[in-house]
Amino acid sequence: MFVDRVAVYVKGGDGGPGCLSFRREKYVPKGGPDGGDGGDGGDVIVRAIDGTDSLANIVNRKHWSADSGGGGMAGNCHGKKAHDLIISVPPGTLILDRDRGNTLKDLTHHNEQVVVAFGGRGGRGNLAFTTSVNRAPRETQPGTPGEERHILLELKIIADVGLIGKPNAGKSTLLSRLSRAHPEIAPYPFTTKFPNLGQVMIGGERAFILADLPGLIEGASQGVGLGHEFLRHVERTLLLIHVLEPMPMDQTNPLQNYYSIRKELELHGKNTILKPEIIVMSKCELTDSEEVRSHLQKELGKNVIGISAVTGQGLSTLIQAVTRELQKIKNPE
Repeated sequence: MFVDRVAVYVKGGDGGPGCLSFRREKYVPKGGPDGGDGGDGGDVIVRAIDGTDSLANIVNRKHWSADSGGGGMAGNCHGKKAHDLIISVPPGTLILDRDRGNTLKDLTHHNEQVVVAFGGRGGRGNLAFTTSVNRAPRETQPGTPGEERHILLELKIIADVGLIGKPNAGKSTLLSRLSRAHPEIAPYPFTTKFPNLGQVMIGGERAFILADLPGLIEGASQGVGLGHEFLRHVERTLLLIHVLEPMPMDQTNPLQNYYSIRKELELHGKNTILKPEIIVMSKCELTDSEEVRSHLQKELGKNVIGISAVTGQGLSTLIQAVTRELQKIKNPE
């Protein structure tokens, strides 16, 4: 199950109470105060861990509370500090304060973390209140309560390259041919309801991570269809592969489909429209597809790479083009 948005309640552990105690030792008729301080409560920490691309492992747990600190003890013994509670999430997770609306942290790298709820501090025992005038204090402090808040965890996948295009344009099939991913493929719109990731290998080494992003329709920037579910994941990619179908099943025009998607990227904002783009036309094994590709290339004034996931035509050309563009992006002169 793919999950990319989760709301949870987090609470740091309460601090342990200070201890009220007086020494009772043999041969010491007037023992003084010896109550120790309480231990601090544990923090709640969200940490990015490689190896997963979904929030599914935490979706069924809505409350996360760290342990409280131990109470102070006699003999000036401090209470035990509680262990921190770690919430593991995939890199690319954005942590937001639900009520205030501010961003707490954007976790993009492995082992990057943020404390989302601090634990309370332990209270002081009666030994800490001893003065020259008050030799036998009976005063102690309770521990302070741990911080609590509601947070939103929002995953925006981190991929080098994102496949965009209308539903049924052939993105999932292309992903399965270029990588080891096995996305669901069927002849109806919105087969892809969440991003699929795959690694494209060249010479036995990983060249780049490719993401098949959910299909886009007109009005997506306002949330129509899969709307924001699609556009949110586009923000993370370095490069876009815009996949066009030569003869769409819905009888639409490939050129108009191109401009429709570009418009949604522009309306979404956040510079998604400015991302470098490689245009490809899928299903080149179909009759008259070359004529459509030539027409598109002429109208757009940009190179359009013809590919076929069935015959393999143009796939090596596409991989070379992607590799060149990524090198330019990652190593600008």
